[in-house]
Amino acid sequence: MIEALQFEFMRNALFAGLFASLICGVTGSFVVVNRMVFLAGGIAHAAYGGIGLALFLGIPYIIGTMGFSLAAALLMTAVTLRAAQRSDTFIGVLWATGMAIGIILTDLTPGYHADLMSYLFGSILAVPAADILWMLGMGAAALALTLYFYRDLIAISYDVEFAKLRGVPVRALYFVFMALVAVSIVFIIRVVGLILVIALLSIPPYIAEKYAGSLGMMMAVAVLLSAVFNIAGLWIAFIFDLTSGASIILVAAAGFFISLAVDPLISKRRRQ
Repeated sequence: MIEALQFEFMRNALFAGLFASLICGVTGSFVVVNRMVFLAGGIAHAAYGGIGLALFLGIPYIIGTMGFSLAAALLMTAVTLRAAQRSDTFIGVLWATGMAIGIILTDLTPGYHADLMSYLFGSILAVPAADILWMLGMGAAALALTLYFYRDLIAISYDVEFAKLRGVPVRALYFVFMALVAVSIVFIIRVVGLILVIALLSIPPYIAEKYAGSLGMMMAVAVLLSAVFNIAGLWIAFIFDLTSGASIILVAAAGFFISLAVDPLISKRRRQ
């Protein structure tokens, strides 16, 4: 891996992976604890409509995708809070609609779009320095918001009714943090692609939740696990000339299945 860091694109990829880990560990923990993985998946796939819109209008990818993702996130969150029992259907419809809009707008855009594959499956080796700075800023913003609202987040994540009695603005916080998830997804797409982004948002927090005693510890462990998965996947992709995004997710999936296999052994040891 040290050899690979001679190249600027590998150094950029490493920084992108580390900053993506910070974003995923913090926002992904909120998603996992609140059982909103399907909602986050809906936002991620609906984001393809923003990619198509950016191509069609000839505007920067960040602007088109962020606007579309935010709109989808706020709409999905509103439906989830108003009619939770039917939200999965609505999310599924928006998920499919967003992707369909993206495909149609891409078809209507003249020319060949070679970079579409990088949006679908990620291209961490091609992440520009400007995007890395954006990711650093996004990670810092996610961390700052989490620290500021930490007590309220614990309340709404584990006991919504208690949070409401305490006067916590539950609905407003859900909207704020799902908007944060939407913006996070836009940046993580460049690392692993929109098809795989949900795995990076959910696998590290899921593993961390089982071994952490608090939400803060869960986030810290999730950030660390995500960093390990990103670095290991990047190294494997470099050594074997594989697609980096898919390699990162396969490493994360291996960690997920190892944690499932280890769970019974840990439970047995605790009982003894």
